[in-house]
Amino acid sequence: MSMIDWNTYRSQVLAGVGGLARLTPDTVKGYAQLSQAGTHTGHLDDKTRELIALAVAVSLRCDGCITVHTAAANKAGATREEIAEALGVAIAVNAGAALVYSTRTMDALDALPK
Repeated sequence: MSMIDWNTYRSQVLAGVGGLARLTPDTVKGYAQLSQAGTHTGHLDDKTRELIALAVAVSLRCDGCITVHTAAANKAGATREEIAEALGVAIAVNAGAALVYSTRTMDALDALPK
């Protein structure tokens, strides 16, 4: 059993983006151009880019990004195990960020007038 119907949600997200594109086409064209810019260098393959996108999507907590990039990673040949490893990186980086920001919190506490 799935948490949500990801296929329906992905279709809804894409339809919503299409609706936004009709209202502000340059914004969506600019986004598309930005999204495609990295593909022109040839340094990373599609699968690697999609695995990175998934880790970032999790870090940003973007369900729309998760559903779109999961499908793209699957299409690019990413295995379940590779996706899980990329998600492990996201988990570790987010935990690391919480650790770093915890030290900043303690620094802010120490900076309060005594």
